[in-house]
Amino acid sequence: MKSWRAIADWAKANGLTLRIADRLGRGRGRFRILDVLWRPPPAPCKPDLTDWERHELAAVWIGHATVLMRMGGMNILTDPVFSKRVGIGLGLMTGGPLRMAAPALKLRELPRLDLVLVSHAHFDHLDRPTLVRLPKSVPVVAAENTADLIRDLGFREIVELRWDESTQIGNLKITAVPVKHWGARAFYDRHRGFAAFQFEAGERRVLFGSDTAYCDAFSAIGPVDLAILGIAGYDPYIHGHANPEQVWQMANQCEAKFILPMHHSTFRLSLEPMDEPLKRLIAAAGKDASRIVVREIGGQWAL
Repeated sequence: MKSWRAIADWAKANGLTLRIADRLGRGRGRFRILDVLWRPPPAPCKPDLTDWERHELAAVWIGHATVLMRMGGMNILTDPVFSKRVGIGLGLMTGGPLRMAAPALKLRELPRLDLVLVSHAHFDHLDRPTLVRLPKSVPVVAAENTADLIRDLGFREIVELRWDESTQIGNLKITAVPVKHWGARAFYDRHRGFAAFQFEAGERRVLFGSDTAYCDAFSAIGPVDLAILGIAGYDPYIHGHANPEQVWQMANQCEAKFILPMHHSTFRLSLEPMDEPLKRLIAAAGKDASRIVVREIGGQWAL
């Protein structure tokens, strides 16, 4: 780990390396044939979408920060990542972490999408090899200054949101919420935005928390029916990712009726054991642990 940090520190100070990293981060994955050699274990659960269209509010955890949500009569996909690896393109393969569990649904198994959300430019949230395979007629809502990483893939409508800005797409109102994280994709492009997002349709409200360290920004938006919150990546990156006990506090600050924990058990991005974040969240919840509604990749919930 220390050797990789030394290499990263050197790269951050080298202009040529930064330009190369930016270029490699814009690949579409077309020639990464070595990635297919890795076959991650199947997801623990297989979602059943038989009555999906009938739900007023529902969610399926596909893996990592990728959640299929039904709300306001629309199908929303957050931070789509279906690749076997995430990271920069290195010719015939992707330079980055392997997937520890396959997506709970294949791309072809998704229902018709009405909206795609991209919360920030990190490779485990903005995966160009996945985005290029999605229908280009689907509107994309993205964080500020990230559209240049998406536009050339062919999407017809991309809406960037700054903190506290909102947009209306169909029956959904989407608002960008401040968080404590960072948005750079290739070390130096720190102009890129990052945000959590609140969805509103009628009387229903959902918070997609994206990545964030502990902050009190969510206390201004409650109550919400469902809070989708990342719970891992805190060791040693507590400056950018809240630990499970802090996540539980933030869920209570926004008065979340139910919590869907995500951003765990999919990619090994930090040092804590893979099963630790969920165990700690359940322990922190105590007698209210029934509010944690999805605990495995492929799990689903409906109101």
